[in-house]
Amino acid sequence: MLLDTASLYFRAYFGVPDTVRAPDGTPVNAVRGLLDFIARLVQDHRPDTLVACMDADWRPAWRVELIPTYKAHRVAEETPEGPDVEETPDTLSPQVPVIEAVLDALGIARAEAAGYEADDVIGTLATAAEGPVDIVTGDRDLYQLVDDARGVRVLYPLKGVGTLQLTDEELLREKYGVDGAGYAELALLRGDPSDGLPGVPGVGEKTAAKLLAAYGDVAGIVAAAEDPRSKVTPAQRKRLLEARPYLAVAPKVVRVATDVELAPFDPTLPSTPRDPEALAALAERWNLGGSLERLLAVLRA
Repeated sequence: MLLDTASLYFRAYFGVPDTVRAPDGTPVNAVRGLLDFIARLVQDHRPDTLVACMDADWRPAWRVELIPTYKAHRVAEETPEGPDVEETPDTLSPQVPVIEAVLDALGIARAEAAGYEADDVIGTLATAAEGPVDIVTGDRDLYQLVDDARGVRVLYPLKGVGTLQLTDEELLREKYGVDGAGYAELALLRGDPSDGLPGVPGVGEKTAAKLLAAYGDVAGIVAAAEDPRSKVTPAQRKRLLEARPYLAVAPKVVRVATDVELAPFDPTLPSTPRDPEALAALAERWNLGGSLERLLAVLRA
């Protein structure tokens, strides 16, 4: 099981009231909400291994160089040496180091790589895995990793993590008209305002799916647009040809990396905390209460 950790703690932050606080009044709603999420996921799905994948760089320079608008609207402060500071709620940012410390004390593996997003870490681990993989994320971008033949699916939270959409290739074909590999192509044609991806003007989800069904991939679609004998409509042809500079670089931006170099780690799900003393201190300092106890009970079971 691979967790898109930031996606989950953002959901926890907005799903758990900020009246959940430490003794000094600091909100810990994201911390406790994430612990509850993990407890429920482990209880319901019983993974053999679990990795909390982290964003070492939420807006990698190599992606921005190709598409400058990539996540630009989320930048709170530019950092010349990188990474830029992401705009996050004032009471969420201080909870992230607490989350990391708690996961480390528990012995739940965390994985990240300088210059890469959690998506890229997930892509690398999912591609290298020998057995079935469940990716837990609220980010549809990771649908591109769904692969029935390899047992890779996405568990997409619809309501907390108690109600998950089990996303396999059948569901993708039903909802979007593409398989896992085709989802990235669909996304870059359609565009994604939340990631600052412009897409091809006038090409929505259904048109993108039809073009992919007819011409296979983005390269095939561009080749068809350049061929006056093809059945691409005049309006689509004009839009696609004008979008060629974007379409030349977008695939590298939208597709997750699958070859990220990661430091060694043990993904085995712990049955007892790695550092009980540190965990006890964190539990008291941050009022982790029943959320931590529930997770510990599930890990022991």
